[in-house]
Amino acid sequence: MSGGAGSRIVVTGATGNVGTSVVRLLSEDPEVGSVLGLARRIPGWSPERTEWAAADLASDRTDLSAHFAGADAVVHLAWAFQPTHDPATTWRTNVLGSIRVFEAVAAAGVPALVHASSVGAYSPGPKDRAVDESWPTHGWPDAAYCREKAYLERTLDIFERDHPGIRVVRMRPAFLFKRESASEQRRIFGGRFLPGPAARPGALPFLPDVPGLRVQALHTDDAAHAYRLAVRSEDARGPYNLAAEPVVDAEVLSEMFGGRTVRLPRTAARSAIAAAWGLRLLPASPHLFDAVLRLPLMDCTRARVELGWRATRSATEVLEEFLGGLREGAGADTAPMRGRKIG
Repeated sequence: MSGGAGSRIVVTGATGNVGTSVVRLLSEDPEVGSVLGLARRIPGWSPERTEWAAADLASDRTDLSAHFAGADAVVHLAWAFQPTHDPATTWRTNVLGSIRVFEAVAAAGVPALVHASSVGAYSPGPKDRAVDESWPTHGWPDAAYCREKAYLERTLDIFERDHPGIRVVRMRPAFLFKRESASEQRRIFGGRFLPGPAARPGALPFLPDVPGLRVQALHTDDAAHAYRLAVRSEDARGPYNLAAEPVVDAEVLSEMFGGRTVRLPRTAARSAIAAAWGLRLLPASPHLFDAVLRLPLMDCTRARVELGWRATRSATEVLEEFLGGLREGAGADTAPMRGRKIG
């Protein structure tokens, strides 16, 4: 690790789904001397050797350079998914806030930046084979999430050109789940009143089989392990795909829920989502649904070979754990991840 034993790592977005796992793993690493977690609201949870500071990336009054001073690496995870009806707000936090992070990394002389990109940064791609990190990252322009992730890929292209001495890593994980993220992700994507009991086997008599709805999943702790490896390895640079097997589709879900699949045209599924989103009954936008249908499947060979990383849980194990968390209203002691059981 750059800086050797006792290194100082700063994590933005440290109280969310990925941040809590990354902070915990770094705090347990004997080569890490201290972790500074940045978040808008200071949590009650605080692992060993971890300190907290309040920081709002959307505000240009936040002095990120002061927080980054003396750091051996910055892990940038902060991201706002909502409000989907106001993309200018998410742009201020996600894009302009990230640019402030990058500029502060350079100003503070931090030698390494590990950035949370996403499968959502990729241009539409195949569902019958996996692509590597050379696949274009232009996103799906109609979805704010993908548009923002893709824009930051271009921003980092320029950043790396202008700051060749800073080691930049771009993590591109699949959809990330863990038990403790269930309540947060239900609020973000399904709505706060989505009943948890609906996530049990036998509750759904049939599951829609929408053409193109084939995605990859990964346990958040497995993704956090890849972040830790990237922080520690002075040779790690560039993008890394992260995903677990098997690919999740209607057949896999039907086996988990014990229901039969029913073919549903894309237009019908999108119309239902668009109606619910327009009535503000569903937080996830139809534009994100469009993007999910077009996301490519990712090949993770580079992460296995260069980082020595591999998923320790299958995608089905990840989803079973997450669904159990939904039923129980699982959460964690941070503001974004408060547990709440509905239904």
